[in-house]
Amino acid sequence: MSFKSLGNPFDGDISLVHAKDCNCHTCSPQRVSVAGTPNPLQTRETDQQVPHESEALLDRAIESAVVRSVFGHNEHSRRSFMKLLGGGAAAALLASVFPLEQAKAAVKESMGKLEKTKLSIGFVPITCATPIIMAHPLGFYQRYGLDVEVIKTAGWAVARDKSLSREYDASHMLTPMPLAMTMGAGSTAEHFVMPAVENINGQAIVLHMDHQDKRDPKQWKGFRFGVPFEYSMHNFLLRYLLAEHGLDPDRDVQIRVVPPPDMVANLRAGNLDGFLSPDPFNQRAVWERVGFIHMLTKDIWDGHPCCAFACSQRFAQENPNTYGALLRAIIDATQYSQKAENRVEIAEAIAPRAYLNQPVPVIQQVLTGRYADGLGNVQNDPARIDFDPFPWHSMGVWILTQMKRWGYVSGDIDYQDIAEKVYLASDTRKIMEELGYPAPESTYKTHTIMGKTFDYRDPEGYINSFAIRRG
Repeated sequence: MSFKSLGNPFDGDISLVHAKDCNCHTCSPQRVSVAGTPNPLQTRETDQQVPHESEALLDRAIESAVVRSVFGHNEHSRRSFMKLLGGGAAAALLASVFPLEQAKAAVKESMGKLEKTKLSIGFVPITCATPIIMAHPLGFYQRYGLDVEVIKTAGWAVARDKSLSREYDASHMLTPMPLAMTMGAGSTAEHFVMPAVENINGQAIVLHMDHQDKRDPKQWKGFRFGVPFEYSMHNFLLRYLLAEHGLDPDRDVQIRVVPPPDMVANLRAGNLDGFLSPDPFNQRAVWERVGFIHMLTKDIWDGHPCCAFACSQRFAQENPNTYGALLRAIIDATQYSQKAENRVEIAEAIAPRAYLNQPVPVIQQVLTGRYADGLGNVQNDPARIDFDPFPWHSMGVWILTQMKRWGYVSGDIDYQDIAEKVYLASDTRKIMEELGYPAPESTYKTHTIMGKTFDYRDPEGYINSFAIRRG
């Protein structure tokens, strides 16, 4: 279990991000003796930098959040300042202008005693779940007093059903899922809440190597495409792209639900011509030389949401303190994942069999954005995937318009009311600010998808503006 990110924030010799080339005391090769074995004296000295009791871990997490916020989350500036002034003097200076002890007390009071500390959280083994997964090996759950079991889940129908049956306390979900579950679309209706988005972007359209001459979607008539779930951004983005190129996604192609781990095998077997899938399976298709990356979904909608952290409203209401601690851990881990300098470490943490069970180089290509596209090129796009926890209500409204456009829901829909009941942006903003992260003031904004502006204030007009739609 790694708690490196909880090093003393007032120590200029300790990094809080530990990039691959980190030379801080925690990562330095000086911790190894000339015989090549760990130096017990130096190891013990470093371990003492990190608290082990739950209350001390929380104190350290709050201190770290405040200090990182003061320096604009610039690790180089923080370390330089601490070395120049000295940790003790810096701590005293900060205490003179910021009530650190009062902040610790306020956070602890707002959290209260945890109603439940042992939790089961489901995840589908994809890079979109990075914050939920890496929070386990890198100690983010533990710092907030939680004993979490993260459970690998075969697909989204299983994640939904185990969440509805309360076998999972919370789960990694696709952003449309809690909306659909709340409305009873595709399942029994139960109010689920989504207080945090996990990733933005991070998906791709992969085509079989036999289709290198079919780069124009107009040539895809008759193709068989895989998506991971009906209520997914993958399904809605693929449908949007096809329709914008004049293809009816229900008549001109076949769209099949295929669990992400089965995508590559189905492509190899010829059961699919392509898929719009989460990673690492897009990159795995390239790795195994059965497919190539036709395009990233960021080129359809840059900044689109994909996966999220969700739970039932019942769980949040019955366990408010546990819910708050869990959301703090998730938001903290999501912000840690956002930093490019942490991505290599994260790739190594989530690669093992218990998590993604993928080669580290495959995951690193996804998280760093430097990747082979399967066509003999190496692309460099740092925005291939990013992590941003804020659940914009306008994103929820857009998803609802697509659910109605394609016949997944019908009748009169109060778009904004449903989005606001499910996407708990106020909870997210409160905790982001508490942890020292910038948070948007508004919860709505316009979005641009394939050059067309979505105005959340007129969802029905938006639906009716499309020539290809159901109903």
